[in-house]
Amino acid sequence: MPQFLKVVRFQEALSLLLDRAPAHMEELVSLEESHRRVLAQDIYSPEDMPAFNRSTVDGYVVRAEDTFGSSESLPGMVRCVGKVEMGLDPGFSITAGECAWMPTGGMLPEGSDAVVMVEYTEKLGTDTILVSRPVAPGENVMHKGEDVSRGALVFKQGERLAAKDIGLLASLGINAVGVAKPYKVGIMSTGDEIIPVDQCPALGQVRDVNSYSLAAAVQSCGAMANRYPLVKDDIGSLQQALRRAWEENDIVLVSGGSSVGVSDYSVEVMLSLPAAEMLFHGIAVKPGKPSIGVAAGRKLIIGLPGHPVSALMVFYLLCAPVINPVRLASVQAEMVVNVASQPGRDDFVPVRLVREGESWQAQPVLGKSGLMRILAQADGFVRIAYEQQGIYAGDRVDVAIF
Repeated sequence: MPQFLKVVRFQEALSLLLDRAPAHMEELVSLEESHRRVLAQDIYSPEDMPAFNRSTVDGYVVRAEDTFGSSESLPGMVRCVGKVEMGLDPGFSITAGECAWMPTGGMLPEGSDAVVMVEYTEKLGTDTILVSRPVAPGENVMHKGEDVSRGALVFKQGERLAAKDIGLLASLGINAVGVAKPYKVGIMSTGDEIIPVDQCPALGQVRDVNSYSLAAAVQSCGAMANRYPLVKDDIGSLQQALRRAWEENDIVLVSGGSSVGVSDYSVEVMLSLPAAEMLFHGIAVKPGKPSIGVAAGRKLIIGLPGHPVSALMVFYLLCAPVINPVRLASVQAEMVVNVASQPGRDDFVPVRLVREGESWQAQPVLGKSGLMRILAQADGFVRIAYEQQGIYAGDRVDVAIF
């Protein structure tokens, strides 16, 4: 393989991967199992919430007009005709000059339209209530359907359910939701020099880092990670291993063997899969230029660099958005030093965030691409765009959080 075949900018590479991403299957899960799952369809409210006009305070339910003109010096008077019980229909109406005791959340009786907070009332005798402050129609009342009306769109397809969302679904009586099945992601590390983590490396050997870090990253995106045994730089072994991973998963990540070299068979093997089509071979970024994207059927094969830092960085750039469309969280920070960049590529610089008063400072974690401490010490990364020649100290930057 004498050269990179189809080098593109990372945005184009991501777009190509998203266009050819495997279709998500749908499954029905209980509300208890739906946390952080992605909705496969829109959800509409099956009912009004609340289902009746209810009080938002403890006090006395009234007709608002009966309180007009009330004050501390000249309180109004209304006659108490009963009390509302929680969870029950009141069973009576409020007419002119009447009131009833009302607990928070209670159902308003017919004829009433407001609630006077108990703090602005005083009991006089057995059934007379003094009102020292007027209320407007609808005051201290939540009307039927005011929170969510029947038939309203509650959540859109593609949204990821958080704890607060599950609470809303529970309040609407929805106890099961249709969600996208998580992708199955196969992970393979290749190279004659790679050995299992429980072995002691001989001279020239390194432990398998990528399959573990990538598996954790895949799981953090809500997908299922399937780690496969190490594969040597042998075309037959690689063909057999990749074919198996391709058959058993929706996406396959292959680290190592993506650069140009005598023993780099990855491209040849990837393109030997049924209906395989190269999307890109090389992306204009640092780190991570020797990355590969192949669509095989309705599945994706993504070749990542062998260096652990580069492999994980490319995962966050290209793989994570395909597995999980939710963007990485980011914060604004001030760069503390000058960082040079070469025009014609996007540079991604790992940084450590340091709190300085009310703001953040971004300190680059610099070093050679094979140094594992770079990502271990970094909180996120900063992008230096294709057209830029660097970032100056004092510049405001967006830091994408790992």
